[in-house]
Amino acid sequence: MAFSVVSFNPISSSFASSVSFSKPYLCSIKTHFHGLTLATPISNKPLVVCCSTSDMGSAPDSMSLRHPQMSSMSPFGVTMNEGGVSRSSHKWQRVLLKVSGEALAGDQAQNIDPKITMSIAREVAAVTRLGIEVAIVVGGGNIFRGSSWAGCSGLDRSSADYIGMLATVMNAIFLQATMESIGIPTRVQTAFRMSEVAEPYIRRRAVRHLEKGRVVIFAAGTGNPFFTTDTAAALRCAEINAEVVLKATNVDGVYEEDPRCNSNARLLENLTYQEVISKELSVMDLTAITLCQENNIPVVVFNLNKPGNISKAIKGEKVGTLIGGRKNSEMASA
Repeated sequence: MAFSVVSFNPISSSFASSVSFSKPYLCSIKTHFHGLTLATPISNKPLVVCCSTSDMGSAPDSMSLRHPQMSSMSPFGVTMNEGGVSRSSHKWQRVLLKVSGEALAGDQAQNIDPKITMSIAREVAAVTRLGIEVAIVVGGGNIFRGSSWAGCSGLDRSSADYIGMLATVMNAIFLQATMESIGIPTRVQTAFRMSEVAEPYIRRRAVRHLEKGRVVIFAAGTGNPFFTTDTAAALRCAEINAEVVLKATNVDGVYEEDPRCNSNARLLENLTYQEVISKELSVMDLTAITLCQENNIPVVVFNLNKPGNISKAIKGEKVGTLIGGRKNSEMASA
């Protein structure tokens, strides 16, 4: 069988001399910036094309695709892994921020304080630009707290809790609007279907949103009565493989006594799960703290009202009270 060989240099875009083992066969050749295109040969005989350049060295034995070389420059606080994908160099790579309804109310003059939501949005925006993935669980106590209204006017606990879940959706939509007003792509996912206003909670979809750099706000708690939004935060944190629960409140952290009753109460900077349970500290409900303990999820309790605290907590800097099991000693020394 006869072959026709054509040599082509992709750097200089020039053809070298052709060598024909037998009888040459015609074909149409179009050169492009990255190589060449061969049209259908006029003859049925096979055609061999050799592309080479002295600048690139000898070609490997087997064909392989090369990825373009990535620039070594990267944004502040972001490192590049071997595949050229940006990865934050901070302590946490994916976090879950729990914002209580009372914290959103601010000075209690109205149900939602726009200054508080804008403060949250700006600080979350600052850390998402560093490559940190942020999910948020919002409470609804600023609008309606089911446990407080159960039994009033014949309202049973389950119905009261469902009303409270709707309150968290209202807070989530308000927070989403604030974030998107400053350019943060945000998605709201609810524990039960409200297709006209939000996405239903789907774990894989939520994770994909986070991987794309979007903020995901989880609303409607767990979707079940008798469970708090703190439990929802611990549950969602475990489901999306977040590394920490950041609980934003109106106090600086966990105190040995109520600081509103005792101004000399001491702030506890580090606690174990067992200490929280045994001392009955009002940090999170027992179900939530137990879920964190079983999944070894650290919890950071900090003051939402102090500027910069959200970004510090998300970046893993020392702020408020750290609650953790095996990770407690490691993070305290960091």
